[in-house]
Amino acid sequence: MNKSTEQYRQAGVLSEISVANPHRIIQLLFEGALERIAVGRGAMLQGNIPKKGEQIGKAINILDGLRGVLDYDKGGELAERLDALYEYMSFQLLQANLHNDPDLLDEVTRLLRQIKSGWDEIPEEFRNGVKAV
Repeated sequence: MNKSTEQYRQAGVLSEISVANPHRIIQLLFEGALERIAVGRGAMLQGNIPKKGEQIGKAINILDGLRGVLDYDKGGELAERLDALYEYMSFQLLQANLHNDPDLLDEVTRLLRQIKSGWDEIPEEFRNGVKAV
């Protein structure tokens, strides 16, 4: 992807974030992490070490961001389990980067897709934290 295409795409994402509800922002974070893992995987397979490290690092940062927004008071055990899973995925991404292991990237991709799928299935009336009447 050339630089102007990337800037155009980023501008589109930023404008979507500015009007998105919290539920959609989390969806965008999942999408961003999955995209960066995919690009990092491609760079890994092509031997582009700098790009691989950059993209995997960005995916780890997104996972850290997802961990940071967990609500332990409302989420209880689920929030604790998600925190542990995000930490595990970050560690797997780090290992994938260090050892050039695309299988670890695939594992994290599968896990993230499962979490995102569950998140996407939340009914519209619960997406803003308040059930519509």
